[in-house]
Amino acid sequence: MISLGQETKTGEAAEGKWPENDRYSRQVLFRGIGGEGQRKLSSARVAIVGCGATGSAIAGLLARSGVGMLRIIDRDYVEPSNLQRQSLFDEKDAADSLPKAIAAKRKLAAFNSQVVVDAKVDDLVPANIEALLEGMSLILDGTDNFETRYLLNDYVVDRSLPWIYSAAVGSYAVTLNVLPGQTACLACIFPDSPRGMVETCETSGILNSAVNLVASIAATEALKFLVGNPTQMRRTLLSFDVWSNEHAEISAAKPRAGCRACGERDFIHLAGEGRPHITLCGRNSVQIHERQRPIDFGELDLRLQPHGTVRHNDFVLKFWHDPYEMTLFPDGRAIIKGTTDTAVARSLYARYVGS
Repeated sequence: MISLGQETKTGEAAEGKWPENDRYSRQVLFRGIGGEGQRKLSSARVAIVGCGATGSAIAGLLARSGVGMLRIIDRDYVEPSNLQRQSLFDEKDAADSLPKAIAAKRKLAAFNSQVVVDAKVDDLVPANIEALLEGMSLILDGTDNFETRYLLNDYVVDRSLPWIYSAAVGSYAVTLNVLPGQTACLACIFPDSPRGMVETCETSGILNSAVNLVASIAATEALKFLVGNPTQMRRTLLSFDVWSNEHAEISAAKPRAGCRACGERDFIHLAGEGRPHITLCGRNSVQIHERQRPIDFGELDLRLQPHGTVRHNDFVLKFWHDPYEMTLFPDGRAIIKGTTDTAVARSLYARYVGS
């Protein structure tokens, strides 16, 4: 796990550059927030899990709104195909294969140095979820898979923390506010993971307008909660197709009787039961989890050079051995592109990194 700038300011605005209260003056004029609401935002602590399309858009909106502390958790790195919809990244980030959490931290600091940004380059799993989400006021979903969302749902229901589910694929956007004990949770609405063929960014593409719609809705719902007005939060699962203009709402006002999570409190995902390898959105790839295996990039670079093309920076090492591409992180985690066969991915990892 990489942690950059824990609990420290990303920078300080130049003294005298603008009046202290000028930055948020137009937001403070809005009656739903006001001066007291802005002060509450400045002391809020929010985690954004996943900093791809939706997560990066939400992070930008909340940072500009003056949320005091943002923890950005993401396992992935920036690629050229991200730039069509992932609003915090640029071509240099993609060329450098910069981890998304690190790139996001840098961009957020450039337009609001008053916000504390804690960048975590890691995959949220049962073993680390407590450490990564401890002390947060609210959790927002920027992930790309139901395994992680069910894990989040188990965690927040168990600890009575609010979270906001958001997703976008193709032209379709969907979001749900979860207030444990008051509203339905994710498992109330979707008792089981989707089965069979499921649309992804890779199979159906994605419109950046769908991403920005769902991020704007989720960020606004977050502001309602953070300023102390949760009664204004929507109590429905909201979906909207920006291409066809079809939209729907399903009531989520009450927990479902007999729900596995909020009814029976059976937190199977938090316990790690049946957790599969996750194939990342938009990629023909497999992620290898290797805990407690710190990697010396300099040494590994030299060792891999006879076998393919290698380059690295402080955050990732990239290794190309046709037809595969391996991205390795300092904690030993790897993303192997070019296969969805976990046995092949594990074999490549053992051959070039170690068993």
